[in-house]
Amino acid sequence: MSKILIIEDEEAIADLEKDYLELSGFEVEIENRGDTGLERALQEDFDLLILDLMLPEVDGFEICREVRSHKNTPIIMVSAKKDDIDKIRGLGLGADDYMTKPFSPSELVARVKAHLARYERLVGSGMPENDIIEIRGIKIDKTARRVWVNGEEKTFTTKEFDLLTFLAQNPNRVFTKDELFREIWDMESIGDIATVTVHIKKIREKIEMNTAKPQYIETIWGVGYRFKV
Repeated sequence: MSKILIIEDEEAIADLEKDYLELSGFEVEIENRGDTGLERALQEDFDLLILDLMLPEVDGFEICREVRSHKNTPIIMVSAKKDDIDKIRGLGLGADDYMTKPFSPSELVARVKAHLARYERLVGSGMPENDIIEIRGIKIDKTARRVWVNGEEKTFTTKEFDLLTFLAQNPNRVFTKDELFREIWDMESIGDIATVTVHIKKIREKIEMNTAKPQYIETIWGVGYRFKV
């Protein structure tokens, strides 16, 4: 049974989320403060975090930053703040998804299932050994989920690794942002493609010598992106 931690200071919302998730077969814990939520997220083994942004003591951004520096646990950020800058910042810190309140509990359950299913497939033991992609100085070890650029290992979040690997496995093919969102996040974009843009930006910062003139991930204006070989 997958174990989920909800870090949410509005108790009514946290209880509603917990009820729906437990009805779907998940084990759920709740923390209403940022500091205690961060402590549990780091010290205990949870399969996924549902993280509010506005929390007492420690906010969601700092929790995301700290957790991501130690673990690849999927993180879904939730917030009543609709500004794109908050979404971009949260995704840039390593969150896997961002939901704006109010949202339906059934949508939250669907996204939780999608993230857990993808994460379990990617880290499962069924992946072939030594499955490596090498392209012009970039080495991607799909088995160990590690990346080297010109011999230097780089750290990638779960979704950054998934996106880079998918593009590298499909070189010279142009994908729209909607296609990439559906492929990597296992859900419809629902008009929200900022997630893809932010992740492409973070990947470029790690693999490109000059992000203004990318040599690997090329923007096809008005269409999407492609990995050049």
